[in-house]
Amino acid sequence: MLEKIKAYGNLVRWMNLIMLLILMGVMEQWVAVPVLNKCLFGTVLPVWMVILLMIAVVLIAAGGYVINDYFDIKIDRINKPDKLIVTNQISKEQAMRCHQVLTILGASCGLVVAWFCRSGSLALTILLVPGILWFYSSSYKRQFIIGNVMVAFVAALPPLTIVMANVGLLRHRFGEIISYSPVEHDLYIWLGGFSLFAFLTTLMREMMKDIQDQQGDRELECHTLPVRCGDWATKWVITVIGALTIALLIWFGFFALPYPHGWDTLSSRFVVFGILTPLVCSLVLMWAAKIPSDYRSAQGVMKFVMLMGMLYSFVIVRAL
Repeated sequence: MLEKIKAYGNLVRWMNLIMLLILMGVMEQWVAVPVLNKCLFGTVLPVWMVILLMIAVVLIAAGGYVINDYFDIKIDRINKPDKLIVTNQISKEQAMRCHQVLTILGASCGLVVAWFCRSGSLALTILLVPGILWFYSSSYKRQFIIGNVMVAFVAALPPLTIVMANVGLLRHRFGEIISYSPVEHDLYIWLGGFSLFAFLTTLMREMMKDIQDQQGDRELECHTLPVRCGDWATKWVITVIGALTIALLIWFGFFALPYPHGWDTLSSRFVVFGILTPLVCSLVLMWAAKIPSDYRSAQGVMKFVMLMGMLYSFVIVRAL
């Protein structure tokens, strides 16, 4: 019984789900709420609604992990046979039922929140994301570039769901008054920044993963960037995206925030040592990589960069 529970936990990537829960909570309490307080609206979303939205996003993400493994059985037998869960520990039928239950429950929770917030954009997002995850897992991940972009897009959505819920409820409660306040603009700017960071770092990590997994991808004729263009070209694409990310972080950490700029500010030091330095280290490890485990190390550092990006919210809250 315990082995079965452990298998399901690994199937849904329980550690990633915990991080997603923390991310949602941080975005709401440390970014959205300070923006709302600055604009004199106070906390908008009740606790139960925030919790239900967090559950919705986590369940949909868990369903996405399951369906990804369901369609990746042949590839995983080549790339990571020791970590194959579907067919080895859980049958394909059980995996499909798990995906269906998680997705239906998650979408239901999300639609309840969208209804109470009167947010059509949130409802549309909740309905579209499971479909995107399905088509990505079944087809698009094997196509040139589009699979990477889809995963990065989905990774960027959690902070935006917080914005959609808050803005929807604000419009419902206050009507036209919202148009005279910068609150909606500020919410999208601040949380949109975190979404953009999540998009770019996820895109880089997914491309690194494609280099690592290309043996199985070649066997099954997947048209990923490394398969089509080779390792060298893929590394240069990742480096260009990394350079763009670095430029945006320097601009934001040193020039964009409203409090005093300069090297001696907490924001600048955090950006340099907490985000930029490990980001550069990840790129260096990627260029030095020779075997699959080397790329795994570069991905691990990139995960740390993504974590530090989330923790940056505790720093910028001073600027709100």
